[in-house]
Amino acid sequence: MHYHLLSFEGPDAYARAGGISSRVTGMARALAEREIDTHLWFVGDPQAPGEERSGHLTLHRWCQWISRYHPVGVYDGEDGKVDDFAHSLPPVLVREHILPALAADERVVVLAEEWHTVDAVLHLDWLLRNAGLRERVAIFWTANNVFGFDRIDWKALERAAVIATVSRYMRERMRPLGVDALVLPNGIPAEAFVPAEGAAVDAFRRTTRGRTVLTKMARWDPDKRWLGAVESVARLRSLGEQPLLVARGGAEAYGQQVLARARDLGLRVATQPLRTEGARGLLDAVRAARDADLLVLTSHVDPDARRLLFHASNAVLANSAHEPFGLVGLEAMAVGGLACTGCTGEDYSIAGENAIVLQTADPMELARELRRLRRDPGRERRLRRSGRETARRFFWPRVLDRTLLPQVELRAAAA
Repeated sequence: MHYHLLSFEGPDAYARAGGISSRVTGMARALAEREIDTHLWFVGDPQAPGEERSGHLTLHRWCQWISRYHPVGVYDGEDGKVDDFAHSLPPVLVREHILPALAADERVVVLAEEWHTVDAVLHLDWLLRNAGLRERVAIFWTANNVFGFDRIDWKALERAAVIATVSRYMRERMRPLGVDALVLPNGIPAEAFVPAEGAAVDAFRRTTRGRTVLTKMARWDPDKRWLGAVESVARLRSLGEQPLLVARGGAEAYGQQVLARARDLGLRVATQPLRTEGARGLLDAVRAARDADLLVLTSHVDPDARRLLFHASNAVLANSAHEPFGLVGLEAMAVGGLACTGCTGEDYSIAGENAIVLQTADPMELARELRRLRRDPGRERRLRRSGRETARRFFWPRVLDRTLLPQVELRAAAA
């Protein structure tokens, strides 16, 4: 069996922009660890090797000649990369990989991600049909979000691939388009379960003693309910609490509206970079913003700092108005954090069992939930413990066994 994953995002720093990078990197590594010949085709670092093999995993960095002129990241020069990916990749994939595999009587599976790869999938389907080989290759295409849906010819895509998505919520969003998608959920890798270092957790809690610490990491986007987060902080203050919201957004202009709203509500706002990596950098930033109600982190939060923040916070806010999967909430659960999800119905989140699940956009609802937990620390411990158990069910090898491989086997067997 040969697996070929097609994605714009990937494991390089240049190619990491969101959850798609985590998804394809984790999936590719999990497949390769099963000794399955796995290839990840993505828009990678233009300075890195075009092809790089490690064990059963081969990375193929595509569009490098364009990326050299667009150094900001994977979506810099996006349209040109979409065209190049669609036109140049499928012929190479067929000639150098699919044809030799089929000649050796081996099976081939293609898993493509997001709207950027749709034209590549259509081109690949056309090439295989013309060669009389289409029925011997299983092709899947997965929607991670609704971005680019207006660019997709759904009837053509449905003829070319099995359409999938990452959650039941997304499946329902796609039904009005006439699409009945499979659900191939996200997973999390082994490193997501590495615990926060105990001494660092103790130091964080000493630094924030007496405060209700909330963490939110997301793009600056209205769908992420940033305004609701800062309004919840203001409500907590009005109730006599001492809240601290630690925020990490993106480069989007909407962030300025969020900060302006926070100041209008009377919140004290501080911005700090992490000047060193790991727990020390996070602790220094929090100490420097001791008097703030809202601390905005302006630099990358590395894995060690991230797991400390997720574990030591009173809650990690993943309560978006539109949340295709909610990977941040699941990552928080994996390190023993308390996830707070919203009304989009994350597949892994169960109110009162493993998470705080908000039913409304009323900022007072979150304030009440947090105060309730403060009065019942035993309940908080149970939620955190159950959340970690839930996260284990989304460990990539378990996702492969439970969902992805059985679905692929069904389609590949029929091909």
